[in-house]
Amino acid sequence: MNFNPIDDPEDSQHTPAERAAAASRSTWISVLVNLILTVAQIAAGILAKSQGLIADGIHSLSDLIADFVVLLANHHSQKDADMDHPYGHQRYETAASLVLGLLLLAVGFGMLWSAVQKLQSPESIATVHIFALWVAIGALGAKELLFRYMLAVAKRVKSSMLVANAWHARSDAASSLVVGVGIVGNLAGYTILDPIAALIVGFMVAKMGWGFAWDALHDLMDRAVDDAEVQAIRQTLVGTPGVSDVHDVRTRKMGDMIVVDAHLEVDANLTVEQGHDIAVQARMRVMKHHRVLNLMTHVDPWKRPDLDHVKPLARI
Repeated sequence: MNFNPIDDPEDSQHTPAERAAAASRSTWISVLVNLILTVAQIAAGILAKSQGLIADGIHSLSDLIADFVVLLANHHSQKDADMDHPYGHQRYETAASLVLGLLLLAVGFGMLWSAVQKLQSPESIATVHIFALWVAIGALGAKELLFRYMLAVAKRVKSSMLVANAWHARSDAASSLVVGVGIVGNLAGYTILDPIAALIVGFMVAKMGWGFAWDALHDLMDRAVDDAEVQAIRQTLVGTPGVSDVHDVRTRKMGDMIVVDAHLEVDANLTVEQGHDIAVQARMRVMKHHRVLNLMTHVDPWKRPDLDHVKPLARI
């Protein structure tokens, strides 16, 4: 899943309070939906003897746990910077995405193990009751609607953590579809299709969990943003009056925000104060038009941009 929370750097930015409120509201709706689905699917799966529906219910339970992880991260990520966290607490969101990924990975492997055990004893596979199919169809519709709602909110407030949670809901919709097909096959006389559906669901969940965990791990290791966003930031810097050119623009993710380092080239004849004022203006422009948490600038004299990298000549 590749999603850039900022499709247009000139879009209006949402305040941390607005993003936190939207995240909390959408996640609580997800909690309610997943609580109802968890109880309905697991209960129906046990009564109807459908391993696929039980697996889907466990997937909904993992969603419910994930929702509380998101709520916790959303609360802590809004804390102000302090002595121990001078750049703030935005990486709570990245840590939450990592936890979500690991949770999905564990749930997926559990489903795979259970399905494989069942497939090794095909004679123990029971015929599923038809009401399991109606529960699976209802779950499919609820999860698809939840996905569309959560993704719309995530894009509006530009939150990668909410995007991860939205696609988690979409994975549930896809798994419900697979489970529904497996139940139809079981009712048609192909009883083995129900545990096969559970096996497919387990694979889907594990694959998505790996993707989320891997991406979050890279972000925690100071991964840079994509080239398009770096170039957009560079253009904003170059467009600042007094900046002749820019080099060594480096970025690293801080939750959904970015920390940037850049070298600004200004006229060598300017005073230190004038160069400082240009750097301040460049910083303000970037933080206004991009999701930049902080910009550290280094002013270089124009026509000698690499002077700070040159070793001083030895005295003779």
